[in-house]
Amino acid sequence: MGAIISFLGGSAFRAVWGEVSTWLNNKQAHSQEIERMKLQSDLMIAQSKQQAEIIAAQSAAGIKTLEVQSDAALSQADADAFTAGLKAAATPTGVKWVDAWNGAVRPAFATVALCMWIGVMAHQNFVPSPWDLDLMGSVAGFFFADRSLRRNAGK
Repeated sequence: MGAIISFLGGSAFRAVWGEVSTWLNNKQAHSQEIERMKLQSDLMIAQSKQQAEIIAAQSAAGIKTLEVQSDAALSQADADAFTAGLKAAATPTGVKWVDAWNGAVRPAFATVALCMWIGVMAHQNFVPSPWDLDLMGSVAGFFFADRSLRRNAGK
């Protein structure tokens, strides 16, 4: 029995224990490698989601930029058309009665509208309502804007 114990306690036991120890170490290393691969996969998934969100945000910003540029172009086209209309309306035709009519229509209409408005204001004892105040602002803005546009149209 002593020979068996001495055999097992010697080289055979060390060989068996060495194999078991190597197997346990390899199993632990394999488990760690599997866990590392899972974490790396999760990280790659998170990065790809983040990149997709960034691309979506950039795309939305690009679309918004195009919308703003389109709105600005339409506003500029409207302003150009208004200026061209003012220039065309102010250009004499060469026919005296047509030019006289064109020159008289705006002042005549403004005079009639002003007289009617003064009549309504007199009926209200010259106390302006909110509508009257809005109208005063609109008329003042129209005449001042009209003058500044004509000045800029002549340049």
